[in-house]
Amino acid sequence: MHTDLSDLYQEVILDHSKQPRNYRELDGASNMAKGHNPLCGDKIDIYLKLEEGLISDISFQGSGCAISTASASMMTESLKGKNLEDAERLVKLFHGVVTGQNEDTKDLGKLTVFAGVQQFPVRVKCATLAWHTLKAALDNREEEISTE
Repeated sequence: MHTDLSDLYQEVILDHSKQPRNYRELDGASNMAKGHNPLCGDKIDIYLKLEEGLISDISFQGSGCAISTASASMMTESLKGKNLEDAERLVKLFHGVVTGQNEDTKDLGKLTVFAGVQQFPVRVKCATLAWHTLKAALDNREEEISTE
């Protein structure tokens, strides 16, 4: 990856980790899930408000590294207002890109900043924690999700 582009991506991740968007408990959430990455100690709660097949609101709370927090922040921005089918598709696409199973980032938009994570296998779990937890929230699963 070009150095200037890498620097820009790092800036975006740092911005979202220092000033996470949608970081709050969501009053009136219809779905909620808890996630944990035992490897590095990241913990996250995802809150969803589903209305007529749409994610009308989404938020998160927790503690984690810069990549984990930025991923959750950018995920919430990307999914607010989306229908469930589009959300499921984005979950699969994001996971495929950060794990190196899919190189096509054209539909990721700003989430493309996480494509480089695949070069650091230990950080993949940091980037995907919020997404696995989101999937559990969409499926209304009650048990805590673990990246292990």
